[in-house]
Amino acid sequence: MTRASDTQDGPVVISKEGLPGWLDPVVRVVETVEPLQLSRFLPPESGAGRQSAVLILFGEGDGERGPELLLMERASSLRSHAGQPSFPGGALDPEDGDPQTDGPLRAALREAEEETGLDPGGVQLFGVLPKLYIPVSGFVVTPVLGWWREPSPVDVVDPNETARVFTVPVADLTNPDNRATTVHPSGHRGPAFLVESALVWGFTAGIIDRLLHFSGWELPWDRGKQVPLDWRS
Repeated sequence: MTRASDTQDGPVVISKEGLPGWLDPVVRVVETVEPLQLSRFLPPESGAGRQSAVLILFGEGDGERGPELLLMERASSLRSHAGQPSFPGGALDPEDGDPQTDGPLRAALREAEEETGLDPGGVQLFGVLPKLYIPVSGFVVTPVLGWWREPSPVDVVDPNETARVFTVPVADLTNPDNRATTVHPSGHRGPAFLVESALVWGFTAGIIDRLLHFSGWELPWDRGKQVPLDWRS
């Protein structure tokens, strides 16, 4: 298996070798899920949209918190999705390579390192979900899944891009008490998670919701519980 840190000039490898057993349901999702099962917003057939990638990074966590996901909160000064909790990620750069092959893998690792200080050498990429579309910003997003085989310290690298870096236990995401529905001013309704003093909504919450559902980790929750986007005010 090639480690991400060894692939600066070569292909980035996806490997399922040696993953912990609790990730098996997520691996099955990667192998079987269809694009429309993840979102009704798919890339335009015209090819329009800016190619980007996010890193969905699962870690072992500690004994009390259990397995976890890495998230960050975007700086309030950014033009796109300002102030939102999200997966690390961003637009592909030319040096990332072909958007149709390993470009999204490189971009996901590069952006995660730039935004959170993550050491890509400790990450094992094990899958890629279908490309999705974010109409409000015009991004075509490739979700890249990774296993945090060798955890490294993470924190805000550039406060102009990132306000906060944090991990969320999967158990907190599946806890029905932490789940709700948000209603955007446009009228669009979507899943949300109230975790780690943050309201996770939008694209990120939608991906988490679908992963929990298709992995079989989802617990029954009150879909009538609504939380406003300005829930802190």
